[in-house]
Amino acid sequence: MKEKFENIAISSRIRLARNVAGFNFFTKLRQESDAVFIIKAVESALKQFGNFDVRRLKEISLNECNALLERHIISKELVENKDIAAFAMSDDEHLIVMINEEDHIREQCIFNGYDLYKPYFEIKRFDDILLSSVDVAYSEKYGFITSSPANLGTAMRASVMLFLPALEINNDIELVKNEARGKGFTVRGLYGEGTKTNGSFYQISNQNSLGMTEIEIMESVSEYVDTICNMELSAREDILALDHEKLVDEVYRAYAVLTGCKLLEETEMINLLSKIRFGAALGFLKINDMNAFSRLYDEGSSANIMDYENFSYNLKEDAARSLYISKKIKELVEKTV
Repeated sequence: MKEKFENIAISSRIRLARNVAGFNFFTKLRQESDAVFIIKAVESALKQFGNFDVRRLKEISLNECNALLERHIISKELVENKDIAAFAMSDDEHLIVMINEEDHIREQCIFNGYDLYKPYFEIKRFDDILLSSVDVAYSEKYGFITSSPANLGTAMRASVMLFLPALEINNDIELVKNEARGKGFTVRGLYGEGTKTNGSFYQISNQNSLGMTEIEIMESVSEYVDTICNMELSAREDILALDHEKLVDEVYRAYAVLTGCKLLEETEMINLLSKIRFGAALGFLKINDMNAFSRLYDEGSSANIMDYENFSYNLKEDAARSLYISKKIKELVEKTV
């Protein structure tokens, strides 16, 4: 059943929050020795799990931190705690551990597509090792002790990133947001809590975890995501029936701008790329490599674009972005109408 949602449900993520017993939360964790103790405790658990390189944020540049943030490797809270924070990730970037973020330890696992069980089983393998080797704060009554009361209980967030352009066009997104809150779910933007929504991307997750098992959380999120995906499919059918030619025109205009412009601002890039993605979902265009196309959102972001060859020519950011994205679109996208 989930196959029919492949153009809507983009990725699935499981996040676990853990804190080391006997230490203050991050707001009062200001002693270097305490921060180092927690980092070394996590590093020891990671060595039992696999080959992970723990990196301190204070040892890398702010631009590299921002590049990692744009790629969803780390969070803005971790960057804000740069002096005491660290992170580690697997070679394939699916499994990420943030240290001294909002909680002492934030484990997260992300996979493309719609399957919460895949990241869940992966992250539980590491979490079992962590719990057996680190004294984690836990209460028989409240479950895992976390900096936010909303994360008490299993301290698990299950989330699915959705692409919902048709519901935006039909002005039904506010209805989705309001309904989600009433049913115990949270709707966030592309970069999580407190971020704006660009490119028609919405992250759906459970709001609380106290009183629910991990399996129950995943099942409830999946059930609600199914509902939203079906709403998006229905909205796409309505839009196509209403004005097919207008949609084709908007998609091809986006293609023309991305392949022909001289300056390209970041927010404009995100929205135009999403027009292309929507056009491919409707059959107006063909994307030859969806994974490579999806990476363009990150590769064209402000901090990441500075790592590409265009900047060796001393181009300004918007000019470098236009050159890079134009080249990639021509390689990855074909017109079909």
